[in-house]
Amino acid sequence: MIIHNVRILGGEPVDIRIADGVVAEVGTGLTGGEVIDGQGAVALPGLVDLHTHLREPGREDAETVLTGTQSAARGGYTAVHAMANTSPVADTAGVVEQVWRLGREYGLCDVHPVGAVTVGLDGRQLAELGAMADSAARVRVFSDDGKCVSDAVLMRRALEYVKAFDGVVAQHAQEPRLTEGAQMNEGVVSGRLGLTGWPAVAEEAIIARDCLLAAHVGSRLHVCHVSTAGSVEILRWAKSKGWNITAEVTPHHLLLTDDLVEESPAGAYNPIYKVNPPLRTRADVEALRAALADGTIDVVATDHAPHPVEDKETEWSAAAMGMVGLETALSVVQEAMIDTGLLDWAGVADRMSAAPARIGRLAGQGRPIEPGSPANITLYDPSVRTEVDPSAFASKSRNTPYTGMTLPGRVVATFLRGKPTVLEGKLA
Repeated sequence: MIIHNVRILGGEPVDIRIADGVVAEVGTGLTGGEVIDGQGAVALPGLVDLHTHLREPGREDAETVLTGTQSAARGGYTAVHAMANTSPVADTAGVVEQVWRLGREYGLCDVHPVGAVTVGLDGRQLAELGAMADSAARVRVFSDDGKCVSDAVLMRRALEYVKAFDGVVAQHAQEPRLTEGAQMNEGVVSGRLGLTGWPAVAEEAIIARDCLLAAHVGSRLHVCHVSTAGSVEILRWAKSKGWNITAEVTPHHLLLTDDLVEESPAGAYNPIYKVNPPLRTRADVEALRAALADGTIDVVATDHAPHPVEDKETEWSAAAMGMVGLETALSVVQEAMIDTGLLDWAGVADRMSAAPARIGRLAGQGRPIEPGSPANITLYDPSVRTEVDPSAFASKSRNTPYTGMTLPGRVVATFLRGKPTVLEGKLA
């Protein structure tokens, strides 16, 4: 196969020859074999998501491994990390292997299960970290995401334990006592709306504690969905010490603010904007963008959180927290980071492919598009603008905050080890 006329990381037009699942040659005027016209699209290494909720087993009404990986492929992803808050919880070798095998069966992208840190996500007893690491799924990322490992002693033990197999603990930073009943960001808007606030300090206090713990035991810490300017400053300080700390930001925290809870096109209290951590202020958004640009935040991760209609289209206080994000992530990053001049396409390739693959220890993902690398490739056309229509999503759920918004770009094609999973924007 030859992919003709593409621009690797936005550079000059070239052709890419793929053979036996790897990039065999990069050059101009290549001939022979099946030809796919790239039409000048930007070629990126296949995207890698460190934070995806696939819901299976247990909540197949919201998402399955099949529909979630279809959604991922549509978004340009060739690998995703499936979070542990399923039912049953992915806290044993058996459950993570089930998810891993489903991913292999469908073959739309690589599925790497994230193991729970504690049994049942209840924060009381460490889960079978070693057994999950030794399983067929080869788990290297562990998280109780959705809940914080709030017990400092337990968090220390988890950080110590994962060192044995080069694992990483990915923390959902939320001090539970400071966020009891929280509904949205604590600030001016929550005060006007009368909604219980989720204060920035609840995130920042846990991040500061866990950075110190990781440094103390010499382990790897990854901070999930950073959302505040104060968190950025703590991470910048911790990294200046040389500690092994990484962090992610979601696309929605790079673009949306808590004003939407009051002033959305559909009116106030629209639960589509209810998410954890909550949408923050414009000042927080600007700080997050700057931190992603300068490398303080390492990764863009979607926190793709599908929910059925009945769990979102209800009164605000009863609505589930979360947004789908796999199919819009690259467009939102273009809007927030590329079109503002904060990142170039090489920076996007690093934050959305190379860095998450490195953190997750995925040897076959995040590689440059060059001879000898696995042919995990995303072709993206940044020149178009499209109105977001959730009815066209591959995901089973429609809880996107971008409905009706016009966003730039579209994924033209996705290749997983040389096999097209998406062509011309449609599942292959």
